Amino acid sequence: MKLAILSRAPQTYSTQRLRAAAEQRGHTVKVLNTLRFAIDLTGQEPDLQYRGKLLSDYDAILPRIGNSITYFGTAVVRQFEQMDVYTPNTSSGITNSRDKLRATQILSRHDIAMPATTFVHNRADVEMAIERVGGAPVVIKLLEGTQGIGVILAPDTQVAKAIIETLHSTKQNVLIRSFISESKGRDIRALVVGDRVVAAMRRSAVGDEFRSNVHRGGNVEAVELTPEYHRAAVKAAQIMGLRVAGVDMLEGNDGPLVMEVNSSPGLEGIERATGLDVAGAIIDYIANQVAFPEVDVRQRLSVSAGYGVAEIVVNSDAEIVGKQLGESGLGEKDISVLTLHRGFSVVPNPNRRTVLEAHDRLLCFGKLEEMRDMIPARRRRRAKVRKLPPQPVAED
Repeated sequence: MKLAILSRAPQTYSTQRLRAAAEQRGHTVKVLNTLRFAIDLTGQEPDLQYRGKLLSDYDAILPRIGNSITYFGTAVVRQFEQMDVYTPNTSSGITNSRDKLRATQILSRHDIAMPATTFVHNRADVEMAIERVGGAPVVIKLLEGTQGIGVILAPDTQVAKAIIETLHSTKQNVLIRSFISESKGRDIRALVVGDRVVAAMRRSAVGDEFRSNVHRGGNVEAVELTPEYHRAAVKAAQIMGLRVAGVDMLEGNDGPLVMEVNSSPGLEGIERATGLDVAGAIIDYIANQVAFPEVDVRQRLSVSAGYGVAEIVVNSDAEIVGKQLGESGLGEKDISVLTLHRGFSVVPNPNRRTVLEAHDRLLCFGKLEEMRDMIPARRRRRAKVRKLPPQPVAED
């Protein structure tokens, strides 16, 4: 394949290893400076220029977008997507993971265990927010921070309030997170490629430092993940829309707690800790996807007029509970079941003999009108309309 690595730092370990791994496998690879692209929207088809010239054809790109150029970098990735060039990390996936608040909101929607987190804007709400995450000590995290920068451990409520108010006064947005004492100074970085963890390491802080990032001098060691940690890492990356990601997890008393999902994980620490060819695993995955690429089903199928993709939850009192999928009547309504989610298991393309159970979630494609009738309306509380008071407006 012909591969482009989008990177402003061709001399870094990660970029050099990815380039070397691609060349060792016989691929044609170039490192292209992300900021030298120009998005060309003048023609009938989406295109890109690089250094003032029309870009040649590529089979795939591997984005290594720095935090400081997220907006322009994701715009370039999005243009490659419009040109049908494969990328393991989509522009929306990179954008979601870069915004720590947005990432936390998305993950929490899908039952991913995380440290208790709050986000407030008004100083009057700070103390209540600290109480909601379990009280001090708390971890204060800048939304824009990377590599452990902008992560502060506040030992008590008054110190936490002072730090948050100071950061708010400088127009900084912060997350307030519970401090997981049993995992102090340690975390796990799992490198996810596709639907598996290809390498994992435990990072340990040095001395009194509670941040375990390698850039802050933390020690690293290879670690074998339990199935629980493996599932959490893969699920978190896939929910974010990333096929190559570094997932950081704390070791809580009740299991893994996902802290962050990184769309451009560094490779030096994890390759040296594990002795595994992580860069090669990434290149092999991209090559396989170029030969048989994934497509955004929701985007492609929603183009059909009157048809779309929707999730139907099988209620416990539904008539189709206990029936085989072929007898459920969905086919007669022109509704196809693409995937069946049952608890933590996923059944892709379930056959007609699959017996439906209460609380199954069916990802379906079909007539929107038919599917709307099967989705129960949300219950909304309706406030009673009161009579107008005798004196509607206070008189001076």
